[in-house]
Amino acid sequence: MAGAPCPIEVMNKVVSLMHMKEVTIAYGMTETSPVSFQSHVDDPNEKRVSTVGRIHPHVEVKVVGAEGEIVPVGQRGELCTRGYSVMKGYWEDEDKTDEAIDREGWMHTGDLGTIDAEGYCNIVGRVKDMVIRGGENVYPREVEEFLYRHPKVKEVQVFGVPDEKYGEELCAWIVAHAGETVTLEEVRAFCEGQIAHYKIPRYVSQRTELPMTVTGKPQKFLMRATMVDELGLVEAKTA
Repeated sequence: MAGAPCPIEVMNKVVSLMHMKEVTIAYGMTETSPVSFQSHVDDPNEKRVSTVGRIHPHVEVKVVGAEGEIVPVGQRGELCTRGYSVMKGYWEDEDKTDEAIDREGWMHTGDLGTIDAEGYCNIVGRVKDMVIRGGENVYPREVEEFLYRHPKVKEVQVFGVPDEKYGEELCAWIVAHAGETVTLEEVRAFCEGQIAHYKIPRYVSQRTELPMTVTGKPQKFLMRATMVDELGLVEAKTA
């Protein structure tokens, strides 16, 4: 698997059903050549399936908040990388390069992550994918990880759609296992009492497939646009 975070439940099945007990996870991006973190075959199983491992040699990383400050250990923020593996810049595009790499050489990945006291990194989502519902920050990947536990769910993507009252509401696109049907009522009942009420999807749409890029990244902007059109949603007014 490449191009997007691997769900914990999927990794558990790779280990248990495919007997790939020494499989590891790596994280990075094309601009960082490409791997910055990687797990080891002798890491505890829990760390290998739930994190992207620890930092590669000769590379620096930090997790920063909205104002660029380094956040405390275990707190989520944007992951930044610096070192020999970071690109020089985008070809003939200084403006885009300046947006991605700051004056101190830090590559701003756009990924939200945490790093624990042992140095293990967990990718919790994308900065641009974060949903703000009624003032509450919701990280779609957290909801996706939970929904993967539903026995009927084969694939799932969660994203925000406009809402006049709350600003945004959660929507889940689900590909069910063969012969199964997943309803909104089932999903909400599965979530009730297990995750915070504001993280429970308001909309659920069963699909035969999810729109992906050629490298396997989910195209949430297409899912959002489709739901806005299908439901006739209107962007919330801002002051």
